[in-house]
Amino acid sequence: MGLSRIYEQKLAEARQEGINEGIQQAIQEGMKAERRTFIEELLRVRFASIDGELNRIIEPLSSLSPEELTPLLLQLTREELLDRFL
Repeated sequence: MGLSRIYEQKLAEARQEGINEGIQQAIQEGMKAERRTFIEELLRVRFASIDGELNRIIEPLSSLSPEELTPLLLQLTREELLDRFL
């Protein structure tokens, strides 16, 4: 009977750990999607639309910290962004 109780406790702990990991992963994915949306919108405002070339630099841009990303998006020309990230 003691073994069953320990087993159930370990099973509950494993489930909770799985739930916690799932929540953390969902938060990370949500933050990544939000950052991508921010970059897309800023590129759209600056350059009127996002073509294939601009679309290809969104992923590399999203890996930058906000401190690195913001000045680049606000100051570099389209050509400078493409040269730097393609």
